[in-house]
Amino acid sequence: MTTGTVVLLCGSPRREGNTERVLGACAKVLEREGLRTETVLLAGRRILSCTACGLCSEGECALDDDVNEIITMIREADGFIVGAPVYFGTARGDVTAALQRIGMVSTASDSFLSRKVGGPIVVARRGGHTATLQELLMFYLMNDMIVPGSTYWNMVFGLEPGEALNDEEGMRTIRRFAENVAFLIEKLR
Repeated sequence: MTTGTVVLLCGSPRREGNTERVLGACAKVLEREGLRTETVLLAGRRILSCTACGLCSEGECALDDDVNEIITMIREADGFIVGAPVYFGTARGDVTAALQRIGMVSTASDSFLSRKVGGPIVVARRGGHTATLQELLMFYLMNDMIVPGSTYWNMVFGLEPGEALNDEEGMRTIRRFAENVAFLIEKLR
C-alpha cells in the first residue's frame, strides 16, 4: 500500500513560533499514523493577492511568486492542513491570499482540492480564534474538501514561542484532529 501525504501550510511569519510548533506536533501524529508530511512555511515567501485575471484555468496561477510551488505540492497530496496565527481577529493576509489563489486555480482547472482531507488550525494569544477558524473553514467547504472533527475546535492559545504547546486541551484537540485526518485518508484510499 502506498503511503499518503499531507501538506501542512504554516502561515506564521515567525520561524519556530507557536503556529509552526503546533503544526509540528500535528505532523508527528500524522507520521505516527503512517502518513508522510510536508510542511510549507510562508515565512520568507512572496505571496501576492489574486487579481482575478482568469488565467488560472491552465492549472496554475499566472502570478509570479511562490504559490504555484505550493499548488504542486497540494495537488499530489491526500491531505491539506493550514495553520494560521490570529492577527487582529483574523488570519494573516498572506494566508488568505494564498488560499484564495489555491482555491481559484483548483476551481478553474481540475478541482484538485475536491475530496482532499484536512482543515484549519488557529493559534492566538487571547482571542479571535473562532472567527478565524470559521473564515478558514469556508476555504475547505467551498472547495469540496472533507473536514474531520475533533474533541473541540482546532484552536490553541499561546503568546511566547512554545507556550501554545502548554495548552493541554488545545494540543489534545489537535492530536485527535490529526488522528482523524489520518483515519479518513486511510478509509478513502
